[in-house]
Amino acid sequence: MMDTPEDDDDNENAAAPIPTVDDFTWTSSPNPPVPFELRRELFSEVNVGPTIPYADPYEAFVAIWDRPIIEHICLETNRYAQQLRVEMINERRLLPTSRICDWKDVTEDDVYVYLAMILAMGLVVKARLKDYWNADEDIFSTPGFHVHMSLRKFQLLSRCLHFCNNEDMCTKNLDASHAKLFKIQPIIQHLNNKFQSLYNLGRNIVIDESLLQSNGRLDSNQFKPIKVAAVGIKTYEICEPQTGYIWRFFVHAHRRQTRNAPTDTDLSSTSLILKLLEGLEHKGHTVWMDNFYNSPALARKLKTLNFDCVGTLRTNRQYVPKKLTNLTKAKMKKGQITGYTSGDVDLMVWRDQNRVATISTYHGVATIQINGVTKPTLIHDYNIMMGGVDNTDQLLAVFPIERKRTKVWYKKLFRRLVNVSTLNAFILFKGTNHSQHRDFRTILVKTLLERHSRFAHKTIHSTIATAQVDWVKQHHLDVFACHPNTNTKNRRKCVVCKKRVSTFCVGCSKTVCIKPCFMIIHN
Repeated sequence: MMDTPEDDDDNENAAAPIPTVDDFTWTSSPNPPVPFELRRELFSEVNVGPTIPYADPYEAFVAIWDRPIIEHICLETNRYAQQLRVEMINERRLLPTSRICDWKDVTEDDVYVYLAMILAMGLVVKARLKDYWNADEDIFSTPGFHVHMSLRKFQLLSRCLHFCNNEDMCTKNLDASHAKLFKIQPIIQHLNNKFQSLYNLGRNIVIDESLLQSNGRLDSNQFKPIKVAAVGIKTYEICEPQTGYIWRFFVHAHRRQTRNAPTDTDLSSTSLILKLLEGLEHKGHTVWMDNFYNSPALARKLKTLNFDCVGTLRTNRQYVPKKLTNLTKAKMKKGQITGYTSGDVDLMVWRDQNRVATISTYHGVATIQINGVTKPTLIHDYNIMMGGVDNTDQLLAVFPIERKRTKVWYKKLFRRLVNVSTLNAFILFKGTNHSQHRDFRTILVKTLLERHSRFAHKTIHSTIATAQVDWVKQHHLDVFACHPNTNTKNRRKCVVCKKRVSTFCVGCSKTVCIKPCFMIIHN
């Protein structure tokens, strides 16, 4: 159902030159509307999708997490471990039982195994970290974690995991807000570069935001009551709705606005969008956004850069005509559509169950029949595009490697980025192969461990098989002996699991548990 505004110009169907950014003269939208192909930008990208094919999940993953970034993580992690040890010595907090005393410099293989472990935690979800290292012969056993890395080593590596030199922070010219991202900035920069170089976006792209739950005391934390994670770290993302590929992301790092500080939402959102879209100009992409970002000025600016712009709109934005701003739900009939155009920018208000305002650079007031109900084509297309982004969030939520109790915020963000990069690796691999998401992650974890774990040749069954354990007990008890003074204080650490035990192997003189550690080192 269409209504016709009273004060409209006569020549509304005539093509008009593109006005300047701040020159908006609104007239009623032509009905029937101009065909989409006559108004929409020509898309010029030819090779859409992954830039190269990948043979297996491991190859797609290491294309993102390549050797240079892993070597950088090793360098900074080892540096921070030494700094932490010196700090604890100076403050007289270093005890013989401190985990840092067991520190040995990590290698690239150690980091790849560590990544495999946290990816496996998204496939096998447990409430407590130590439950993953349960090697008892019961239904809750997950002995694979114990085989490839001890709990103590995993905790120590998590404690010392670092991505930059803390001493360099004093020499950086950073404001207070961006200093918050200093510790994770090398990872953010690396992933952005990799995401963009490995994939060519299709015609439709979505700009949306994601919220990582975090209750830490961060001045960059955002409060979004409509999100499941109401408080957390917000990221702005460019996604491809058809595949869910995240092409670029920015982490929100601004300080909270004071009560009397002036704000300009249109200006801040416009500069953010232009920064996100940098490098995509003049290719004919269609940008889909929600009402937080959209405005007539932004749509006009994007049009000058050969972008189309579609999305919902807040009618209190600058340059929106007063007739649309004052058009409330009570003044409209259900199904009523009111549209205005200013050459290359169309505004529309539709009355469904609620009043919905939209903006587009090519839709006009075109309608479509869905199950016998007439609705604007713009609304139908918008729901499809934004639904694709929701699928991305659902794919990430299925494999939750970001543990809720992670105290250090940038390490929790790092886990989130590992999760996002794994999803992108799956999309890169799926571009030329057929695979399910869970199968992809399972194969990836197994391959990472096979290629980088020192215990890859050990089978999990050899550590827990009842027959082998009984064989050790029945035929090799003579290879075990007990250390003198077997009270708790004088027990020694098992060479595999680091538990304090009183048994050792007579043949090799190594302190070791009877099961399952004996089979690990003697198989």
